Amino acid sequence: VEFLYCDLASMKSIRQFVQQFRAKNCPLHVLVNNAGVMLVPERKTEDGFEEHFGLNYLGHFLLTNLLLDTLKRSGTHRHSARIVTVSSATHYVGKLHLNDLQSRCSYSPHGAYAQSKLALVLFTYRLQHLLTANGSHVTANVVDPGVVNTELYKHVFWVVKVVKWMTAWLFFKTPEEGASTTIYAAVSPEVEGAGGCYLYNEERTKSADVAYDEELQRMLWTESCKMVGISDEANRLL
Repeated sequence: VEFLYCDLASMKSIRQFVQQFRAKNCPLHVLVNNAGVMLVPERKTEDGFEEHFGLNYLGHFLLTNLLLDTLKRSGTHRHSARIVTVSSATHYVGKLHLNDLQSRCSYSPHGAYAQSKLALVLFTYRLQHLLTANGSHVTANVVDPGVVNTELYKHVFWVVKVVKWMTAWLFFKTPEEGASTTIYAAVSPEVEGAGGCYLYNEERTKSADVAYDEELQRMLWTESCKMVGISDEANRLL
């Protein structure tokens, strides 16, 4: 195991990480997008993005796009390279505000978190569409890990923390259990060559209806390219 530092809340750090990784000239068979914050107070990343949207979504959007060439070279007809993005059931109640992705008009920690998780699903579906159109041996799937007992809940209201402490053993998954569907998406032969899937408990399931809106997927992709400073046209062609 080798560690390379990457701060998903920093576009500069992401670009530096990709440079370091490329310099090693290694293949990339699996990319798991799993960083995240939840229900943080209103604050911004160093690039000026609202933190949920900037870290949970834009950081992964940029990282994935910068690594696509390596992923495409690593995938083969028999064994596709895989992109696994971790979303949440919260995306079902999320609303994408294309005219206010930074939640400047009215900030809600719950709304901002749900929007970032919906954006990850829309991104995955659009990415798979582009990969398929290009004939790339790379698949992109999105995972719902379930309710997992981790420190992700440290910003919830204190009453919720008490309830979580009392009931976690009964209703929450352990980190190991929460990782199972991500691992399944990353290595299972059952999903070899299959992309554009929403996976929960190691099964394909239906995501929110709005996530299948291809025009919304396209518009989010275009706006995301502008925000992180990459060429939309280049990514259409991959």
